[in-house]
Amino acid sequence: MTLNNKQRQYLKGLAHSLKPVVLLGQHGLTEGVLAEIDLALNHHELIKVKVAAEDRDVKKLIMDAIVRETGAIKVQTIGHILTIYRQSEQKKIALPRG
Repeated sequence: MTLNNKQRQYLKGLAHSLKPVVLLGQHGLTEGVLAEIDLALNHHELIKVKVAAEDRDVKKLIMDAIVRETGAIKVQTIGHILTIYRQSEQKKIALPRG
């Protein structure tokens, strides 16, 4: 699934007031963290993840790995915050049409 510009803007608007639900700490991206992200995506569809890596390249690699491993779509990245979306079976968020 891919998002068009209108859908991406809509999700950014919804995500604006959200707080990060998963915080990556000093242990980095572990199986437990991925499981938490997966649970949060199933429950909320749209979540923010805070990646506390000092090195930009490491942070980008971690964010790319989160998107790849969870099968989610990256909506946006601002600083240490990654916003991702994955539609659940209940389809809680109705995306606008293209």
